[in-house]
Amino acid sequence: MRRLIGPFLFGLAGAAILVGLGVWQLQRMAWKEGVIAEIDARITAPPVPLPARPDPSRDRFLPVTVSGRFTGEEADVLVSRRITGPGYRIIAALETDDGRRILVDRGFLPDERRDAPREVGAATLDGNLHWPDEVDAFTPPPDPAARLWFARDVPALAEALGTEPVLVIARSATGDGIDPMPVDTSVIPNDHRNYAITWFSLAAVWLGMTGLWLWRIRRRAA
Repeated sequence: MRRLIGPFLFGLAGAAILVGLGVWQLQRMAWKEGVIAEIDARITAPPVPLPARPDPSRDRFLPVTVSGRFTGEEADVLVSRRITGPGYRIIAALETDDGRRILVDRGFLPDERRDAPREVGAATLDGNLHWPDEVDAFTPPPDPAARLWFARDVPALAEALGTEPVLVIARSATGDGIDPMPVDTSVIPNDHRNYAITWFSLAAVWLGMTGLWLWRIRRRAA
């Protein structure tokens, strides 16, 4: 019997650690769901006028309404949709009615329609402020001469188009066949449920292997 105590305690401790990790992942899942719900509520709130000095931390996802005129200055950010395929996010400079110049993410345009003419004129739209974090060490540099970009780098786009470093993601269509891609929380990862299942499964396997180990020890002793 004494020969079983050590393996039994070892197996029990290992299973307890794995179960604890699974429980921690469930707690993380609940926390992440709360964060996502808070962001959803913020995204869908009634729009307000564009703040005088938008702050990337305080005003991220803030719903705003703007009116003005598209100037015709644009940047095309290369993206791909699962069903549609390659295309571009159209980032346009908009001069507001009170004389400010900001960026507007008008949405998605398929690759084959990139060279189609786009109208320049007045626009009133609702959207959400956003400062996407899409640039990393592997992002190719933009080609401003070709109007081609590979990420929504708000400060760089603002410098290239002569606007404030403020980006509004349009909620609804702004014309020219551009399909809006409004802000949502579907891109926020929440894989904690899968992680929890993995840890609980490992705990079950650990207990099973421990039981097999104890059985072999008893059998050898007999």
